[in-house]
Order: sequence, then structure tokens, then C-alpha cells
Amino acid sequence: MNRFLIFLIFSAFFFWSGCAPEQKEAQFADLILHNGNFYTLDSLQPRVEAVAIRDGRILLVGSAEEAMGLRGDSTELIDLQGQFAMPGFIEGHGHFSGLGYSLIRLNFLEAQSWDEIVQMVTEAAEKAEPGTWILGRGWHQEKWTEPLERSVLGYPYHYDLSEVSPDNPVMLRHASGHSLFANEKAMELAGVTVETPSPSGGEIVRDSRGQAIGVFEERAMNLITNAYDEYAAGLSEEAKAKEWYQAIELAEEECLRNGITSFQDAGSKFFELSRYEEMAEKGELDLRLWAMVRHSYDRMKDSLDGYPKIDVGNHYFTCRAIKSEVDGALGAFGAWLLRAYNDKKGFTGQNTTPIPEVKNIAQLAMDHGMQMCVHAIGDRANRVVLNIYEEQFNANSDKGDLRWRIEHAQHLDTADIPRFRKLGVIASMQGIHCTSDAPFVEKRLGEQRSRLGAYPWRSLLDNGVIIANGTDAPVEDVDPLACFYASVTRKRADSGFEFFPEQRMTREEAIYSYTLGNAYAGFEDHFKGSLHTGKVADIVVLSHDLLNCTDEEILEAQVLKTIVDGKVKYEL
Repeated sequence: MNRFLIFLIFSAFFFWSGCAPEQKEAQFADLILHNGNFYTLDSLQPRVEAVAIRDGRILLVGSAEEAMGLRGDSTELIDLQGQFAMPGFIEGHGHFSGLGYSLIRLNFLEAQSWDEIVQMVTEAAEKAEPGTWILGRGWHQEKWTEPLERSVLGYPYHYDLSEVSPDNPVMLRHASGHSLFANEKAMELAGVTVETPSPSGGEIVRDSRGQAIGVFEERAMNLITNAYDEYAAGLSEEAKAKEWYQAIELAEEECLRNGITSFQDAGSKFFELSRYEEMAEKGELDLRLWAMVRHSYDRMKDSLDGYPKIDVGNHYFTCRAIKSEVDGALGAFGAWLLRAYNDKKGFTGQNTTPIPEVKNIAQLAMDHGMQMCVHAIGDRANRVVLNIYEEQFNANSDKGDLRWRIEHAQHLDTADIPRFRKLGVIASMQGIHCTSDAPFVEKRLGEQRSRLGAYPWRSLLDNGVIIANGTDAPVEDVDPLACFYASVTRKRADSGFEFFPEQRMTREEAIYSYTLGNAYAGFEDHFKGSLHTGKVADIVVLSHDLLNCTDEEILEAQVLKTIVDGKVKYEL
């Protein structure tokens, strides 16, 4: 017995003496950020001065003295010199490949007039081979500062565009993505004539003589996009894949420049999801992607085996949600309303996807344990989606914490605001849409509907609703700081126009909506969205303290560093 005890004591001594140095080394940090002004979003420790990181995870948040206790021979030190740092921005609703393509093709987000757009197309047509399509996005007729000589519902006629590009079909998507402009060549290839009827859920905009002016709203866009798809089918798969990967690389770079460490992609096809998954497995993604699959019910019903896909490639890719839609955008008269538009009498908008189809997709989501995310902008659209969700929740009462979402939720009837909280539905809204749309919202909805139900963040927050924030890029620039400014001021940065400021967020609420709120909206709050020991080291360093700087200084703020998984991926 004594010999056995002596053996155990000596064995323990040699074991611990051999392992102790290795264990101590394992606690050394790879990177220490110190002398910083950190806002953690951890209520127990909201402000710290240092963060220590190892293997892409946060090892410690605390004082510089505590962090330096984890310094080893190979530890990298970064002195933030008092700069403001916080969890990396999470883009809560955008279109990742669409953002990339917008950086390749014509981009009209900054265009102030129709003449500017025509000039950009003119220059593109001069360089293009005859027959190739000229593509662009970002125009918005309500934001032009120069009046049109003639128009229909504020839209120009196609004649100028057709004149400068007679041999090249032109397809220019509206900033919202819910309408497009086509020139005569594109309409000819699409077979659009004076007899062509508007499809269900869409409209071919015509003048008083019945002539198509070149604008196609909602489902009517398919007439033109189908013609483009026929053209694209003749391009080599290699060329199309090359352009796609180029777009993804540009989207990553643009996000990192803006302090975005995670991106929630609001609808991708299966081929894109497969590519994202492969890139994540190979360690080829520079930021984290969370994606929604978007197809018709018939395409998805037998194709969801293996979904959801969660935390692929060390938490770099997840697809656990399905996207659908019920209406269009307010700017293109596509938002589905309970009462008619003020500036389009008798018209209540578009139901773009048949409700039975949306219900079938919701059942798919429930059956596969995936989140349901439905685009709804108008007050009728939001009510219909809440009804569909409530029906599903009642039929599946054994399933809790589903975190189903309504994407945009822009215009709500006040009676439906408490239902978000009651049902546990997340309002995935985009702060920048409020101030971007502000000049025409009252024109569309009137004062009362605009004041009480347009982007009603305060009302939702006071009812305990989780708001997920974002930009809907490429509908807007993928700029969290501009979106943050809109969220806390409800002012346009260019003119100072203020849109019902009583509905604005506090700064703490706005930061939460862009970090931990978005993480929660994707079931990822357990490992990102705040600076906490054990969470991923996704951090943005900014030139201004977003909690304490003036409103004007928010717009002056710059992203100084973007850190993903403990690695500096962007530095000014």
C-alpha cells in the first residue's frame, strides 16, 4: 500500500512538472489590444481598456495590467492610444453577391439626375461590343434634384436611353431592387409590345396612350430579366464563375473597410450557398457569412437535406434560414398597404408572392428547423406575415425560441406593433432606409400613417421587440456609421431633413441593434456580438466614441481597424 502511494505521488509530481510550463504557455495571448476605450456590450463590464486574444477567441477583457499578465514572448501588442473599440459591426440584412456586382457594374446611388444616368450609360455603350447587355443599379426617381421634361408617376421615358444605346440592351435596377428600367433594345428582346399584359404581382408602367415607358415594377421585371438570362446562358460557365468570385472579393473588401466582421445575406441560391460553404471550409472567407436560402417552394421542397448548415469552417458560414417575400418597395409603389397610396389613388400596392406559396415555405422552415425570414414593407404585408407566423406557432406550440423574422417591417399599423413581441418575431429593419426614403414617405402615405407607423423603432423597442439593423446593401451603401447616424437622429446627412425624431433609437440601442441584436437574430449571440471571454475576437476600432461624440462627429468617424477572428483584416 505504501509503495503504491509513493508511486502515485511521484507520478503526479512528474506529470505536473512536465505539463505546467506547457499549460502556462497555453494561456499566453497571441494579441493584446491595450490603452483602448472599449465598449463591450457586456452589462457587467461595459467599459474596459484592454482585450487579450488567443486562437481567434477573447481570452480576457479588463485592465491593461490584467491583459499584460498574459503577455508572452510571441505576443503581439497593439496600442490603441485611447481609440474607441467595440464588437465588429454585423450587417443584419444585405445581399452579398449583389453588393459585389454593384462594385463591378454601373452604380447610380450617387446620381442626382436622369441626365447623369444617361451619360453613364452612354460611356458604357461606347466601350461595349454590340449585343452585350449594359447593367446597372441604384437609381431612384424620388432622389433626383433636376426635374424631368416629361414623366409618368415620376419616372422618365426610355427614349434618351434608347438613343444612346441602340445596339446594346440596357437593364438598370432601381435602388430598391423592386423595379427596373429597360431601353428599347431590351424590351424588343423581351417581346414587350403594347399588347403585353402586366403580370400578377407586377406592372408594366405605361403612359396615357398605353405605351411602355421602360419601367417594370415587381413581377413585371421578369419580362426583362428572363431576356437577360437567355443572353447570360450563352456565356461560358467559367466566365460567369470568374465574375462571381471577383464580386465576392470586392464585397469582402468593402465590408472590411466599413468595419463589418459578419454579414447576414438576405437570400442566395443553392449554387451560391455551396460556394460559400466551400470557401469557409478552405479558410478563404475574410468575414463571417450567415445566409438565407431563397428559392420557390417547388425548388426547395426536396432540396433541403443537410440544412441547416451551422458554423461551417470555424464559424465562418451558416445557412439556417429561408427567405420569402409578400410585397415590394414603397418607392416603386410595391409596398402592400391596408389603405391606398396618397399619390396613386385607388392603388394599394403589390402582393408579389401568392400567400399559399409563402405558407408552404413557412411550413418547410418549421419542418427543417430553419428560421423564416419574409420581406414585408407595407402595413398589410406585415399583418399578413404576422398572421402566417401566428398560425404556424399555434400549430407547433412545442417548438420555442424560433426567432422568425420580418425583413424591413417598415410601415406598420399600430395595432400590429405589440404582436411582434407577443409572437417573438424579430423586426429586421434598416436604419438608413428611414432617412433615405424620408423625402417621399409622406407623399406616399400621408402624415398620420408616416408619423405613427413608418419605421416605428421607438414604438417597437418600447414594446420589447428585438430590432436587427443593417443597410440592405447594395440598396444603400454598406456603411454602418451612416446607418447608425440615421438610427439615432432620423436626419438626412445631406439636408438635415428630420423624419419624426420621436421614433429614434438611443445610441446604446443602435449599437446593440448592429452587434448583439443581429447576433441574436441569427442564433449567434452565444459566440459573437459582444466582447466577452470565450467569444470570437471580432472587433472594430473607430476614430470617435459613438456613445459620446456629437451627432455631426458620427459622420466624421472613420474605421481605423477591422479585426476578424483575432486578425487585423483592414487598417486605415
